[in-house]
Amino acid sequence: MVNHREVTVNGIQMHIAEQGTGPLVLLLHGFPESWYSWRHQFQPLADAGFHVVAPDQRGYAGTDKPDAIEDYTLLHLVGDVIGLIHALGEREAVVIGHDWGAPVAWNTALLRPDIIRGVAGLSVPPTRRAPAKPLSLLEQRFGKGFYQIYFQEPGVADAELGADLKDTFRRFLVAASGDGAAAAPVVPDGVTGFLSTMPYPETLPSWLTEADIDAFAAQYERNGFTGGLNWYRNIDRNWELTAAWAGAQITPPAFYITGTRDVVRTFGMPGFIEKLPELAPNLRGVLDLDGCGHWTQQERPDEVNAALIEFLKGL
Repeated sequence: MVNHREVTVNGIQMHIAEQGTGPLVLLLHGFPESWYSWRHQFQPLADAGFHVVAPDQRGYAGTDKPDAIEDYTLLHLVGDVIGLIHALGEREAVVIGHDWGAPVAWNTALLRPDIIRGVAGLSVPPTRRAPAKPLSLLEQRFGKGFYQIYFQEPGVADAELGADLKDTFRRFLVAASGDGAAAAPVVPDGVTGFLSTMPYPETLPSWLTEADIDAFAAQYERNGFTGGLNWYRNIDRNWELTAAWAGAQITPPAFYITGTRDVVRTFGMPGFIEKLPELAPNLRGVLDLDGCGHWTQQERPDEVNAALIEFLKGL
C-alpha cells in the first residue's frame, strides 16, 4: 500500500508517496506529472526489497511552490533530492528520474557520487554541456514556436495549460505517447497555444484511463503549472551555474531506458545511445523499448519494472 506524508526539505513542505522497506530508491517525476506517474512501480519495487519514495518535486502538485523563478534552478532541485535523502534518515540512495526528473537524477549523481549509489534515467539521457546558452540554440534550430521557448514568458503557458486541467492532461499524455504523434513539439506560425498542436483523443490508449486523467487533474488544482514551468525558465541559468562541471563524468552505476517513439529523440541526438558510456562510464545497460513513447514507465510498466529491479539488485 502506498502511504503519503509531508517532510520538510530545504525550507519547503514536500509531499511524498512511499512504500516498502529496505535500501532507499527515489523516483523523480517529470513535466507535467507528479508522484502518480510512478503508480505502477511502487508495488513491484517494494516487493523486490526496496523503500520506494516518489516526491512531488518543487512547485508540483502537493509540494510547496516558491514564488521566485530563480528558486527552481537545477542546484535547488539537486539540493532537494539530497535534502530528502537526509530527511528520510538515510545516508545514500538510488535515484531514478523520468523526463525533467532524469536531468535531476543525472546531476545529483554527478554532483554527489558519495551519496548516490546508482542512477537511472528514463527518456532524457545525460548530455554534454552546450557550447552556448541552450535556449538560443534551441530557437535557432526549431524556431520561436519550440515549446521550451513558448514556456519562457511567465503567465502565458501557465494560463493555457491551467484553463481546463482534464483537457490538458488528456491531450498532453496521449500526444507524447507511443500512440500519439512523435513530432518535435513546435507551435506553428499563426497558431495560438501549445495544446492546439495536440489532437483531442476521444478514446484513450490502453495504458491510460479516465481515472488517471482525473487523478492528475485533481493533483494540479493546488499549484497549477507555474512551478513546473519555472524549471524551464531556468534552462539558461542552469547552464551558467553548472559551468564548473563541464566535461565531468557521472561515476555511479547507471542505467538508461528509452522508447523508439519518444518525442525527445526528435530533438536531434544522433548516436546518443552509443555515446552514453563517454558521459557515464559505469553504464550497466540500456533498454530501448520498441514503439514506446515519452511516458516510459506508464506506457510499459512491466518491462520497465523488470529492468529497474535487475539494475537495483545488481548494485
